[in-house]
Amino acid sequence: MTTPPPQDQNPAPIQPAAPQQPYPPHQGAPFQGAPVPPPAQGRPFSKKLLRIGVFIVVAIAVGVGKWYFNQSDAETTSVGACMHNDGTDKDADLNEVDCTSRDAQYKVVKKFDNTSDADKCKAVTEATISYYQQGASHDVVLCLKEV
Repeated sequence: MTTPPPQDQNPAPIQPAAPQQPYPPHQGAPFQGAPVPPPAQGRPFSKKLLRIGVFIVVAIAVGVGKWYFNQSDAETTSVGACMHNDGTDKDADLNEVDCTSRDAQYKVVKKFDNTSDADKCKAVTEATISYYQQGASHDVVLCLKEV
């Protein structure tokens, strides 16, 4: 038996419930409803390796620069070069100068590397002065004549 609807109210028509459709999957999503993982970080150790590499290159450059700039003119000069003494006779500091310069005092007539034996210059007939210097990379004896 059915009961009559209350007065002054219109009954809403009852419609059959339609089956609910799921939302369409997003394009590119691996699975519907699965969380998307964050993008993979770049190789974090590559920045660290780059920093280490830069540090090594800088350290080598500093070492080479120190070696080069710590060499004395006596170590790097050659036979025929002219020298000027910026020190004293007892504490000489020879520096290479142009042979046409007024500062030129001595000319290198013979050079002996890796020795401290200044007596070797006695055998050099042109030499009037011998100069021994213990250098940063090696010892050197210069046989000089006055200019």
